[in-house]
Amino acid sequence: MTSKTLSHEMAIATSTHREILPIQRQLAIAKCAELAALIERHTSSERSGYYPTAIDPLAFVRCDTSKTIQDVSEPLFAMVVQGEKNLSLSEEDFQYGVAQYLVTSVDLPLSVCMIEATPDQPYLGLKLNLDPAQLCEIIVQTNPDINTRENSVRGLCISNASPSLIDCAIRLTELLDTPQDIPFLAPLIIREIYYRLLTDEQGEAVRQVATFGSNMQRIADVIKQIKTEFAQPLRVEELAEQANMSAASFHRHFKAVTSMSPLQYQKHLRLMNARQIMLAEAIDATQAAYRVGYESTSQFSREYSRMFGAPPIRDIERLRSV
Repeated sequence: MTSKTLSHEMAIATSTHREILPIQRQLAIAKCAELAALIERHTSSERSGYYPTAIDPLAFVRCDTSKTIQDVSEPLFAMVVQGEKNLSLSEEDFQYGVAQYLVTSVDLPLSVCMIEATPDQPYLGLKLNLDPAQLCEIIVQTNPDINTRENSVRGLCISNASPSLIDCAIRLTELLDTPQDIPFLAPLIIREIYYRLLTDEQGEAVRQVATFGSNMQRIADVIKQIKTEFAQPLRVEELAEQANMSAASFHRHFKAVTSMSPLQYQKHLRLMNARQIMLAEAIDATQAAYRVGYESTSQFSREYSRMFGAPPIRDIERLRSV
């Protein structure tokens, strides 16, 4: 579900005229309440942001106010445990909430807005970075003959979390209370999470994170190069050759996976990096523009304003005052 808000779905019937949530969804939401209590213990009301844990790929997210952040996601599994959020990828919006999860299969520049978050009822989330090598091992064991080479699926998907998937997240979080068990048990539980993602309705997208030779995997390799060299001129023909595709096929598959063209992708990276540079360093928009590869400061300002809703100077002043 990308357009239906969680609040609509969570309106459990108080009269015979209201829709009753399916039993599985009710159970999943109840389990998320249990998981939220665990995450509350490992985060603080004094700070919003990411909370790394003693389990290396696992982190929690807490946000006490409605806010928007720009981020480049890596391949990951992320679940909303409490609250609701909106993601923007290029010109597409995706809204999801409690007991729903996101999987990104490639690095994507996203605008993330927590739309249900207060000090009394903070947004709480869980994220787990995906390891292609571990995914590949499970794929080989569970479905070795599958061929996804010619498939091309979007690198972002949202789905309802099953009670069994949430139960895995609960057991993984509970290990933080017994750190001596983490080295042995955490890999087993993470492996189970991978298995459940691969066998879920979005398993195709998850599978292509690790499928050698798939269109998504080839696009993912090109994306890593664009990220590394985002300030350099983009030569689509060379990237297509690297992906072993024609220029037309490369452009089509790149847009299918990322919802944007290679040039749009590079522009998002440039603007997001320029914003981070101006926030972290005492440099002006002109210097930032040249640092990220722009030759025209007026073009940089126009595109920055279009993406962030304000010219560079005003946007940075606003961010620093928050």
